[in-house]
Amino acid sequence: MSRSAHPAGPRHADVLPEGHYTAPAADLNVLDPKVWAQTVTRTESGSVSVGGIDVADLAEEFGTPAYFVDEADFRARARAWRTAFGHDADVFYAGKAFLSRAVVRWLHEEGLNLDVCSGGELTTALSAGMPADRIAFHGNNKSVEEITKAIEVGVGRIVLDSFQEIVRVAHIAQSLGKRQRVQIRVTVGVEAHTHEFIATAHEDQKFGIALADGQAAEAVRRALTLDGLELIGIHSHIGSQIFDMAGFEVAARRVVSLLAQVRDEHGVELPEIDLGGGLGIAYTSDDDPREPHEIAKALGEIVTRECEAARLRTPRISVEPGRAIVGPTAFTLYEVGTVKPLEGLRTYVSVDGGMSDNIRTALYDAEYSVALVSRTSDAEPMLVRVVGKHCESGDIVVKDAFLPSDLAPGDLIAVPATGAYCRSMASNYNHALRPPVVAVRDGEARVIVRRETEEDLLRLDVG
Repeated sequence: MSRSAHPAGPRHADVLPEGHYTAPAADLNVLDPKVWAQTVTRTESGSVSVGGIDVADLAEEFGTPAYFVDEADFRARARAWRTAFGHDADVFYAGKAFLSRAVVRWLHEEGLNLDVCSGGELTTALSAGMPADRIAFHGNNKSVEEITKAIEVGVGRIVLDSFQEIVRVAHIAQSLGKRQRVQIRVTVGVEAHTHEFIATAHEDQKFGIALADGQAAEAVRRALTLDGLELIGIHSHIGSQIFDMAGFEVAARRVVSLLAQVRDEHGVELPEIDLGGGLGIAYTSDDDPREPHEIAKALGEIVTRECEAARLRTPRISVEPGRAIVGPTAFTLYEVGTVKPLEGLRTYVSVDGGMSDNIRTALYDAEYSVALVSRTSDAEPMLVRVVGKHCESGDIVVKDAFLPSDLAPGDLIAVPATGAYCRSMASNYNHALRPPVVAVRDGEARVIVRRETEEDLLRLDVG
């Protein structure tokens, strides 16, 4: 494939259209370490490498599009979370962000627990050797089969999400002659996103049992009476991509108030509190996520303060970072196919992937960064929209960003911070083949989830 550069489209327009984008960096060749995995760097030749391997070599061996995970970075982040919370708290990696057997082994080796929310995730975890007692099972509509398997293998906790599920889990556990450890997920009326939170009207969602109208207290009453259940605590989750701790403070105060009510009514002090996940990462240079040790300190202080005020023993804290661990460790590598300038607006850069490998931009209006990684360029920046190859006008990977104006077909560009939810939510739209996931570490690369083939597609088509 040719990766030679030639002029392609208008330069940075004098008047830019309205949109969500970051002004061009002084040097587009500089990679912001905030949004890239730890071992990603520019080589002397101008291309980018990860784990000591040039992206051109990775593209040659594994093709594009492809997800590349910096294994050393993943392990370091997992270790940082484990260290920050210490032995008096539990860190459950949220498998929904991205799960594979290799990831399960990394988590096990780094001392983290695992949160799953389907039978498939549970099977993956068990097949890779994660001890069942270090697994938590989530979900708002777990099937009888899923609950039965979870109890049979001995998962450490099941998070109960409805009154029906309280009875269902208790009945299945009792029929199996077991007593299942459970938490009750409560909706605390706080939804936090990035830098703001709204403390009203968020009981209107499918997850959890509402705290405000006494339903959560009733759920506790019922769970405490059932022989098949051992109620160990309360679970709360307030949102996603959160940078501000204010929402956690409100949520913790309300959960601790419930714990105090349980003590006063039942004479029981529940030993655990799970504050969920949702901690944010840097998708662009404008994002400013907190470090694990800062989060651990803040959450510990919040819970301790609220429990002291309520005269409760401080319960064991659990958190569920998924995106915060895997998100920054990966990038998606694409080859540029066409470069289409629209005079006075922007340039459309089409790549060989799209919404089938990253649906988040179309689904959530998510913002991402992008960089030319197969070479450097001194050309002026141009405003671009990186789009995919699918027959869909909403097939956008990066809504607005800047790339060099000499970008050309055959160039390699990469979108960082795609470790979370991109492969997990990937699809076969237009019968696209889902990309591989390749782990890179210390000069070696290996496929941990292989690229789909046309044979894979046809194997399921039995008509």
